[in-house]
Amino acid sequence: MSSSEQALVSLLSQFALSFDGAVLGAALAYAAVRTVLKLTASCSALDELRKAPYVSVSDLRHIISDGDSGKSESDHKLVVVRGTVEARSSVEGNWKSVQPNVLISQESGDRAVIIQRTQMCIFNEWKGFFGWTSDLRAIFGRTFRKQESTSFRTVPFVLVDEGHSPYSDFVVVNMDGSRHPLPLTTVYHQLQPVSATPYTFLQALFGHEYPVGVLDEEKILPLGKNISAVGICSFKNGVPVIKSCKDFPHFLCEMTKDQMILDLVFKTKFLFWSSVVLGSLSVGVLGYSVVRNWNRWKQWRQQRRLQDSGNDSTMSQLDSNNIPIYGDFGTASDNEEAVDPEDEVSSNVPDGQLCVICLMRRKRSAFIPCGHFVCCERCAMSVERDSAPKCPVCRQQIRSSVRIYDS
Repeated sequence: MSSSEQALVSLLSQFALSFDGAVLGAALAYAAVRTVLKLTASCSALDELRKAPYVSVSDLRHIISDGDSGKSESDHKLVVVRGTVEARSSVEGNWKSVQPNVLISQESGDRAVIIQRTQMCIFNEWKGFFGWTSDLRAIFGRTFRKQESTSFRTVPFVLVDEGHSPYSDFVVVNMDGSRHPLPLTTVYHQLQPVSATPYTFLQALFGHEYPVGVLDEEKILPLGKNISAVGICSFKNGVPVIKSCKDFPHFLCEMTKDQMILDLVFKTKFLFWSSVVLGSLSVGVLGYSVVRNWNRWKQWRQQRRLQDSGNDSTMSQLDSNNIPIYGDFGTASDNEEAVDPEDEVSSNVPDGQLCVICLMRRKRSAFIPCGHFVCCERCAMSVERDSAPKCPVCRQQIRSSVRIYDS
């Protein structure tokens, strides 16, 4: 791992563990809330799927009547229809059926209603000898970047009962607004390598990206394939039409109703235990952070009280002994602290016994819990007043300091 990546990982870890893990706890809580929302949606979809009727195309008219077409989309109920894919032009029974409106795969020659062709160009991003080579992965490994272009073609199609011809009953599949995955079949998949040229060698040498291959893939929804359609069914001009439901994870799939129920049950269990684990971790981390910050605040407040009481006792003692403190009139300023005679600046103090912060006074205080004896009493008190006090030597979090007296 390079130095820049190490610095980035260190910065992210320090940010996640800042405030004694409060940021990490908040991130875990956010993930737990998102998981609970997904769990709620999955449970709702599972309940709707269990209540949905599972019918064939010929039995669909017994479930949905023409009077239901005037209802709003929210009033329609979910229906699971099992049928065979067929082009709409072949079942309409008019002059359009003379020339069926179907798509032909260029590679396999299969007849289909949906063809998705993807061409992906893969580029090599190795940085070369004259590029950025501080990372060992840039020398021994290769990273790839992909540029993808997809063409999607579809024709109107319907679902019919398997083995029934001519087709008297059918349901039209409305694909408008659907973003659900489709049960496509891969008929062509080939990776064609790009031949290297002298220009490619120069690109690799100076760290520029260069193409290494082209991935060509074709997926189709062929005629005669048995699929299940899950959605809202209604009648349009006397013809049943099924449309996708945005709140349901499936629309067209190869699974039956029982298989979809098992899939949603597994997903629901996974989301449930994920929400339990993430919620428990977030509560534990946030609770630990709250307790730690509360204890630190109480210690800081107690130290401030002790310091204020110590300053007040020193001032009263000096006043009782009639010792002038600062100024020409024998009064001390409110913002200044009393000076210990033994802690005054001395030119006879060896270098090894000077405070590491001011380099003027003798070392008098040790930090707790690290135990470093490196500061004078004034500098130690100034370090303790910081919002996050740390030892100037080991950078460890400190709780307080103690005055060391020579015997």
